[in-house]
Amino acid sequence: PSPAGSQVCSRTPLGLRRQAAVAISQELSRLASHSPGPSTWIHQVRRRSSLLSSRLEEKPFSEMEMSYIKQGEEALQKSLRILEDQDDWKTETVAGNGDKVLSKVLPDVGKVFRLEVVVDQPLDTVYGELVDNMEQMGDWNPNVKEVRILEKIGKDTVITHEKAAATPGNIVGPRDFVSVRCSRRRGSTCVLAGMSTTYGAMPEQEGFIRAENGPTCMVLRPLPGSPSQTRLTWLLSIDLKGWLPKTIINQVLSQTQVDFAKHLRQRLARPVPVAC
Repeated sequence: PSPAGSQVCSRTPLGLRRQAAVAISQELSRLASHSPGPSTWIHQVRRRSSLLSSRLEEKPFSEMEMSYIKQGEEALQKSLRILEDQDDWKTETVAGNGDKVLSKVLPDVGKVFRLEVVVDQPLDTVYGELVDNMEQMGDWNPNVKEVRILEKIGKDTVITHEKAAATPGNIVGPRDFVSVRCSRRRGSTCVLAGMSTTYGAMPEQEGFIRAENGPTCMVLRPLPGSPSQTRLTWLLSIDLKGWLPKTIINQVLSQTQVDFAKHLRQRLARPVPVAC
């Protein structure tokens, strides 16, 4: 084709989508290149991202939608890099049942928390509760007042609005979050990643401080040798904003993770209703 014909093609919606897909793939490759020696399950999840370009060709996403998809992918890559680095984690809490919360301080992120637990339920059950039933989280997690999906983009990306419940004694006032979340499933590993974003239809709400989270993610894997159990790792990174002492923030966030594990187990252990 002539140069002129190439210029015309590049201006078509399909041409623009292809250019954007290539740009996103190049950015993801750049992010991944900074991570030394990924473990097997991290590598499997990253391979899933290589399918992003083909998915973008399947449906004409708008420029804004593609921006959200890219944000979700970036949250996933950054979260995995943090979890991959095993150095300098300090123990915050160890519960009697083995649940553990660790933390470390990162120069470009701040303090992050890492929950490690084993849930006595198969992966599909845990995944269904955390992803398919996301909007029901406020029914069983006292730390969450409401989770609402604002927009779905493709199969794997959603924009959510979350209202946090008041802490005991109202130590931390009402906070809310607007996040982009993406889910990836590769083989027996699932990753649910997210980070704060802006969404025109959900400006800051009266009575709430708009906090920021991310990069954050949950990783679900079957417990080796016991497929009926799931190992859950939750990386938590939150800036609550406002004037709060660091000691209070650290206590609230680590306790939030411990409470989450307890309430998730209770939710999953509930009897399943039988249709009459």
